[in-house]
Amino acid sequence: MEWVILGFVAVMGIIMIGVPVAMAFGLLALYFIVLFSADPAYLLPTCFIKIRSVVLLSVPLFILFGMILDSSGLARRLIDFVDSMIGHIKGGLGAVTVVTTAMFSAISGTDSAAIACIGTVMIPRLVDHGYPRGLATALIACSGILGQLVPPSVPMIFYAIITGNSIPAVWLATLGPAILIVIMYSLLSALAVRKLPIKTVPKPPNFSAYVSRISKSGLKASPVLVIPLIILGGIYGGLVTPTEAACVGVFYVLILAWGIYRVVGWSDIKNAIIQASIISGVVIIMIFFTEISSKILIVEGVTEDLANFLVEISPNVYVILFLLNIVLLIMGMMMNDLSGTVLAAGLLYPIAMKAGIHPLHFAAIVGVNLGLGTVTPPTAPMLFLAGRIGNCSAEEYLRPAMFLMWVGMLPVLAVTTYWPSLCLFFPRLAGYVH
Repeated sequence: MEWVILGFVAVMGIIMIGVPVAMAFGLLALYFIVLFSADPAYLLPTCFIKIRSVVLLSVPLFILFGMILDSSGLARRLIDFVDSMIGHIKGGLGAVTVVTTAMFSAISGTDSAAIACIGTVMIPRLVDHGYPRGLATALIACSGILGQLVPPSVPMIFYAIITGNSIPAVWLATLGPAILIVIMYSLLSALAVRKLPIKTVPKPPNFSAYVSRISKSGLKASPVLVIPLIILGGIYGGLVTPTEAACVGVFYVLILAWGIYRVVGWSDIKNAIIQASIISGVVIIMIFFTEISSKILIVEGVTEDLANFLVEISPNVYVILFLLNIVLLIMGMMMNDLSGTVLAAGLLYPIAMKAGIHPLHFAAIVGVNLGLGTVTPPTAPMLFLAGRIGNCSAEEYLRPAMFLMWVGMLPVLAVTTYWPSLCLFFPRLAGYVH
């Protein structure tokens, strides 16, 4: 047991000094092979089966889909649509930021794409309306974690594939916490600027003018707004598989961005294909190495020993959930959302199952923890990405970011962890949980 824990600590250490995460996972797998004298002739064919899954084809397609959207600038239409509804309320522009980030996450499937697209447009707009630049940057960064939770989340696809759960069911499990985060951040952003001289868009003179304004902006945004309906409606309606839905999404956004609006060129598409291929290749390598490590630990009974160790610390499931949260939060601070999800699904999932935690409940716990970890110092990749986009120093955005995390995100994490019904409500409604 001590040597296994030493291996995990060593991997976290070499990741912190700059070793690529995929290679660190490979070293961990090699370490376990040597430690337990495992037979590679058995492990390699068994683990290759996992990465030959047809469902994995959805991953590069969803990543490509998000990157083309990122290049298209179509996020501005979403922002204008939401702004037409609540932009006239003081502090409403902060809510616009959070809601549009959630909506764009439902389109792109990744937090980095949501931060890049929405942040590029919204940070200057928030500053022009009187929001401190640090708060605007922190709000974009913390809202970006919705890309980990709002369907169709790419990291949750990996969780479903590795753990053998239904992708649509896993997506629905993270939807409850995502809605709660949107509400919390919208309220907190309004609270933070309540005493500041914030500009708002002119209030409509009457209800008909208000409806007219929403209708006009909604019509302009409709080609983008229907994207989640096409993808998620097709999947949950049983018309297409996640892989087929991703393919449809790529063709649709190409027709939209390249064929109709002419906002992307061949060079943009080429770059998106290259980047999607690189990211997908790296993550598939990580899945392979993680599957080797997970297989060894299960066969050798280490995961069962770890679960028993947690139970020995305390048989109380609430204490076990707390300990798993600590481990997941540290993982999220050390690596990006994709890497953390792969590691959690491969190595922590068996322990959670042994402790009696529902697979979909654990999916939501993983998503919220790793999302929080990506904006938590010292590494905080999504927080620093937002800082670069917002041209903002760390001194300016760290304090408001910590406010949003401590007051907004930690309560959501607690509710997600200790109230399983929040995570299981939508899967149960759709018939995935009985």
